[in-house]
Amino acid sequence: MNILLMGPSQGGAQGGSPMISILFFGGMILIMWLFMIRPQTKKAKQQKQFIDNLREGDKIVTIAGIHGKVKKINDNNTLVVEVSPGTSFTIERSAISMEYTSAQQQKPAETK
Repeated sequence: MNILLMGPSQGGAQGGSPMISILFFGGMILIMWLFMIRPQTKKAKQQKQFIDNLREGDKIVTIAGIHGKVKKINDNNTLVVEVSPGTSFTIERSAISMEYTSAQQQKPAETK
């Protein structure tokens, strides 16, 4: 039976400096923050601002993909949305996905 022993002069896998490992780990966290966390929080902030600034007459798209126009804003965090003349329903503010005009502007940009 042969047993290999690695001495200190042979430089095993643990020969690196702990400072390099810490810098590498910190760099990975920074990259993850820049490319994943920051854009998500920015988009969430824009979405909250859009929902808070809704007015009657705004054209919207719900999370379910239903297009309509805000007919009335109720005090209990709900909206009356008109989907066709004479047809309306009540939804929660949180069910709003985006403004209809901005949804239409994104479609041509995505196809390029």
